This record gives sequence, structure tokens and C-alpha cells, in this order.
Amino acid sequence: MLPGVYSAKKKDGTTYYRSSITFSGKHISLGSYPDEQSASSAYQLAGKLLYDNTISLDMFSSGTSVLPFKKWVILLNFRDNGMYIKTPIYLKERFFHYYFAEHDFLTFDIEDLFYYSTRSISRRGGHLFVADYGMQINILSRYGIKNYAVAGRDFRFVNGDSRDFRYENIEIINHYHGVFRKERKGTVYYETKIHWNGDFLVGRYDKEIEAAIAYNKAASILITKGYEKEYPVNYIEELSDAQYHEIYKNISVSPRLKNLTPRL
Repeated sequence: MLPGVYSAKKKDGTTYYRSSITFSGKHISLGSYPDEQSASSAYQLAGKLLYDNTISLDMFSSGTSVLPFKKWVILLNFRDNGMYIKTPIYLKERFFHYYFAEHDFLTFDIEDLFYYSTRSISRRGGHLFVADYGMQINILSRYGIKNYAVAGRDFRFVNGDSRDFRYENIEIINHYHGVFRKERKGTVYYETKIHWNGDFLVGRYDKEIEAAIAYNKAASILITKGYEKEYPVNYIEELSDAQYHEIYKNISVSPRLKNLTPRL
């Protein structure tokens, strides 16, 4: 058997070949191949990537490489940074890139390394997810961005790069459901809307927290009167129960909601 190659059998008895290499005391699997020569080629290429410091990610060619780009990232990161990571992460000084393909990556703060080194990111419908405790979690929630949030309206990437998830680059504009930050002639105010016969204007408020509580009050009125049954709740963690209830009692909402005829 060629170096770095060993044979195995599938359940149907078919023989296939696996390849692996050891570097800095770490045994690294390189994948499975239909023939011994392909597995050997993977072993030889992995050796070059790990021992030849002149090889970089920019030299990858999908048409000629027996190893996938993900494996290039893993091996070159191990070579250059001394840390073996199973996900396609390449470390920089204070941040890292998570690669999907050549020239296609996300940027994260180094504080997020443990999280993304143990979870693979997948794309679906333009959204980014990780599998976490058996659930598909949108990674935006990790940065305080709600599932219903719209880029440019509820949050923005400060430097304009929507692939840069460093904390300093993410600005939350609207923190609460149904609340929208507005500005008129240099004055900031908050507008509350709720879904009832379209986007219904509950009111306009000086403070974001007041606007969020107004949404909760509007939702409670609609539910009590037998209209929509499922509205998300805005949680105001910085207020005590007494403070919350005082604002809730005194906050004004559109008279149209109060005057609604209850649904039977």
C-alpha cells in the first residue's frame, strides 16, 4: 500500500481507499477515494501544503486539486498558526475568516473562534445558520439581530461589508419588534407599528423603550378583543416590573385600538 493510504470496505463489500497524514503530532484524515493512486495523491499534496510555506490559499485550483478547498484552509491554517481546526477557518491576528469557497468568506472577531470552530455554517435562502443543540440557529441572533430584522432598516454593517461580522461592524438600529427609529429635522423619535389590517400605526414616542412597551400594549388590546392571536413580546430587561407596569399603564396608543368592537 502506498504511503498514507489504507483500504476499507463499504457495506456492500466494495473496496475504497482512505488517506491520512500526521503533522505536529496530529493525525489528520484527508478523505476517501475510489482508488489507491487518488488517495496517495491526496497524501502527497497534503504534505506539500503542510511543509512548503510558499504555498498559499490563492494558489488553489478547483480543476486540478485532489483536495477540496475546505481542506486547504484547514491544513494551511494548521501550518501557519499551529492550531488544528475542523471547520474551514483561517486565523488572522485579531479576527478570522470562515471560508465557503475561494474568495468567499465571512469575517469574525477572535472571541467567536470557539463557537465557529465547533459548528459549521450553512446557507439557505440567503440566510446563515448553524446547527446548535439540534436546532438550526440563524447566526444573526448571536449579534442581537432579530429574525424579522431587515438589513439597512433594523441593523447595518458599519463599513458596508455584509460579510464582516465583527462586533464593531454591526450596529443595531431597531432593537424591538414593531419599533422603528426615525429622524426629522435632526430630532430622533420612535414609531410603533403592529400588523392589523396591514401595518397599523400605534403611535410615535420620544424613547425607544416607550415605543416597545406601546407595541406590547397594542398587542394585548388586539388579543383581548379577539383579533390576532400571536404577537411577539418585547422584553425590556433593564426595567423592573414596577417600572414596566407604570409605563405600560400610562403609555398612549391609537384610540382606534381602544375603540375596536370585540370579535365574537
